[in-house]
Amino acid sequence: MPPTRRRAALALLAAASLAALTACGTSGGSSGGETAATELGEMEGTVSILAWPGYVEDGSNDPAVDWVTPFEEQTGCQVTSKTYGTSDEAFSLMKTGDYDVVAASGDASLRLVAAGTVAPVNTDLIPNYAGVYDFLKMQSWNSVDGVSYGVPHGYGANLLMYNTDVVTPAPTSWDVVFDKGSEFQGKVTAYDSPIYIADAAMYLMTHQPDLGIENPYALDEEQLAASVALLKEQRANIGEYWSDYLKTIQSFESGDTVVGTTWQVIANSLAEGTPAAVTVPSEGVTGWSDTWMIASAAKSPNCAYAWLDYIASPEANGQATEYFGEAPSNQAACEFRSEGSCEAYHAG
Repeated sequence: MPPTRRRAALALLAAASLAALTACGTSGGSSGGETAATELGEMEGTVSILAWPGYVEDGSNDPAVDWVTPFEEQTGCQVTSKTYGTSDEAFSLMKTGDYDVVAASGDASLRLVAAGTVAPVNTDLIPNYAGVYDFLKMQSWNSVDGVSYGVPHGYGANLLMYNTDVVTPAPTSWDVVFDKGSEFQGKVTAYDSPIYIADAAMYLMTHQPDLGIENPYALDEEQLAASVALLKEQRANIGEYWSDYLKTIQSFESGDTVVGTTWQVIANSLAEGTPAAVTVPSEGVTGWSDTWMIASAAKSPNCAYAWLDYIASPEANGQATEYFGEAPSNQAACEFRSEGSCEAYHAG
């Protein structure tokens, strides 16, 4: 899901976020006394959006790719947008107060809530929210204490990709990047973010059950130490830690990388003839989900709500998520994507 997702170590972040929310004196999940809007007013005429590349396309990159213009025509809200490359960058930019809306990944969303940078969202004011898959609503990364902080956009899995000429037989376990990673020393890749600790923890759930890990995103001190130790052992075999998914595409195409963590969009973007395949190993996979959130100091809150509703509509959500390369959040979005696209990303 897309571009990098960087944050502090998982267990520590969870504790810090909860502590920060408590320190802010939250009530019902609203940060710093913020409450969700109860009604909408007149559109302000402009809306400023911060998002991953490919999320706010207005035809300037490709004349055939434009879901911003219809929004502007429908609402009268003229869009200005800025892209970012990491969740850390998004967090810093949102603190400037220059943006009304942000597309935040799961490793930034709770930090934004804890900092009081984003406001609770009244989903009753967003008609298209009803069409969002239930399994994406009111989750730990987009809600606090039963209060929603945004609208899900798209999601994906952190899959295992391998060079079919080099990694034989086809792998069925993540052991090819952990315990057996030395077989491909220097040509193993891993996601360059502390959130990757969860992938190590997930592996240990199966291979060291005595640790008692039940949730790879919520680790006690011993579990976190074991996960970090596994990653330190893995480091000797890593040829490249990737954050820019375009670079990992090039690395697999050139053969510099033969096995490691990937997203479906990376696999789908490989040059024809690249000997690579993806799989869901026996231990399972972690995943990601992005959320549209509204700044607590939004200068154009009405246009911000209009954007959240529009981008969650079947047509806009279908266009945007297919263009980026992820599963849609709206269950009717597949009607507006190319044939086989939703199946390729395991939508639903």
